[in-house]
Amino acid sequence: MTGRRRTRSTFLPTITNRPVRATVRTAAALVAGGSLVAGCGVIPGTTGGSGDGSITVMTWAPEDTKATNKPGMPAFAQAYARWVNARGGINGHRLKVLTCNDHNDSVAAAQCADRAAEENVVAVIGSYSQFGDTFLPSLEGAGIPYIGGYGVTNSEFTSPLSYPVNGGQPTLLAGLGKELARRCGPVALVRPDSIAGDELPPLLNSGLKAGGHRAAGDQLAEEDATEYSGQSGRALEYAAGPTQTGCVVPALGDRTTTFMDSFRRSRDDYAGVRTATVLGSVDQTVINANGGASGPYEGSYITGWYPVATDPRWDGMKKVISEQAFGDNRIDPADAGVQTTWIAYTVFKKVVESLGDDEVTADSVREALNGGLKVSTGGLTPTLRWKFQDVLAAVGFPRLVNREVTLQVVRDGRLVAARKGFIDVTKTLQNAEVN
Repeated sequence: MTGRRRTRSTFLPTITNRPVRATVRTAAALVAGGSLVAGCGVIPGTTGGSGDGSITVMTWAPEDTKATNKPGMPAFAQAYARWVNARGGINGHRLKVLTCNDHNDSVAAAQCADRAAEENVVAVIGSYSQFGDTFLPSLEGAGIPYIGGYGVTNSEFTSPLSYPVNGGQPTLLAGLGKELARRCGPVALVRPDSIAGDELPPLLNSGLKAGGHRAAGDQLAEEDATEYSGQSGRALEYAAGPTQTGCVVPALGDRTTTFMDSFRRSRDDYAGVRTATVLGSVDQTVINANGGASGPYEGSYITGWYPVATDPRWDGMKKVISEQAFGDNRIDPADAGVQTTWIAYTVFKKVVESLGDDEVTADSVREALNGGLKVSTGGLTPTLRWKFQDVLAAVGFPRLVNREVTLQVVRDGRLVAARKGFIDVTKTLQNAEVN
């Protein structure tokens, strides 16, 4: 396992003054061990190669691990291929989708990238991996574009062959901080005690600072703990504040639910303290499992990349699921990973259509994206267009082209839109002290 681990957890009223180290992992990535062998697959009845005029792509994500799992992403990719092939393919090309399990392991992630090169895929689409520093160099060496990754590593916003469709953790945290500055007293951040976790405070604090709020209290926690009673108690005490009740922000990935179990038991003496977090740590299924309207998430603010799952702009994705994956419980239309995969394949479809009669290869796909192609996603994101140096290059995110987030809130146990439209966090991130 890579990344730094500490043996102690310290609660500080503000961020520490030690430098935040640059790293290719994202703020939310939780490093986890796993099998060293990547599991790869393909839609039944298809193989790699394109001698028959078909297009071969790959989608990967971790499955069956003790940390973050995203089985819905490759499952949806397979459903999408069945759906589009039933309609004649993309611009007359049959779509073949290879899948790969990166096991939340750097070696397995590299093996997925090697498999993509061996199978001559034209793109890796709608995927999730914590190990961008491992797999992106392999894709770059093979000239394979990475379209619509989950935004889980900073290298996805620096690699010239990465074409992200959302703003990853940077936009979610900056947007959340900006909103909490208006609504909360003291803000306590509970995050992994790791190098990856070190990236969260400056991003959240950039939003708090933009709203004239002081920096968040920084609560460190072991990323694989089985309970968080000590951290939740200290976070609640800090967020209670002397004059104004504040908010607790758990940012522990899949361990957020474990934290909330401890938080709920510690909350009796701090009834006014609310929680707030980012999509990916919490979704509707998590809210339901924690008591719905009577649970600790009631009233919580949550930033996301896209409109809420009930928005009619998702009808196209839901049609694919109902026609080709009905009953597949791996695929949840409210899951941000599934949503990201839908948008990524929407981008890829429009790229292929833009090529007309030209051959579809990794080179031609990359050249189309680099040539200024503008892609509309039906209002799920702003119009997407990738440049080699975008406006956030100065703060280390040259490929971060979607800088808008949505604000959602839990009302009566349901995750609903807290305001109309998107929030642009470009200026907030430009002022973030992330390097």
